[in-house]
Amino acid sequence: MRPEGTNGTGGDGADRLAVPMAWLYAEYIADELLRTGRLIPASSLEFRAGRDTLALTIYLSDAAGELSGIRVVSQLDEWLSLTAYGHPWRDWAQTRILQLGEEARERGGEDPDLELARAAWHWLDRTELYATNLDQAALDRREGEPGLDENARVWTPAWQLGLPLGHLAMHLF
Repeated sequence: MRPEGTNGTGGDGADRLAVPMAWLYAEYIADELLRTGRLIPASSLEFRAGRDTLALTIYLSDAAGELSGIRVVSQLDEWLSLTAYGHPWRDWAQTRILQLGEEARERGGEDPDLELARAAWHWLDRTELYATNLDQAALDRREGEPGLDENARVWTPAWQLGLPLGHLAMHLF
């Protein structure tokens, strides 16, 4: 029987490729949450931003390394607080990625899950999408003005658009 988390040609294990199961599971959960919410088309960049942001939240919040054994419903409160408006999500995500990288180096190697998480983070942080100005809408609501002007668009980092999409999708779950 092959060890869990590897996919290879057999032999002594030196030529085996580690399968990033924790990241794939986090991405699957995020994808299902967004598809269930039916907020935006699954083929859009906005969907990818929401899925990747939510997958990063799920993966990075798994401090105990037990992602494959969690139950989605029991984790929703934590994920909702991490994606809530005003939470310093970007700083939290960067810090967790650095921590996980340091832990992987201490164990003597790289983590394939972490590599996929880093790739998602780089895309989210370096990609800007032309979207409704959600920050202005929040400011207007605090000042008593009408809410969202969908015509007021700005270029925004993908993660900044993905956070409210993921948060709303979890509320709709």
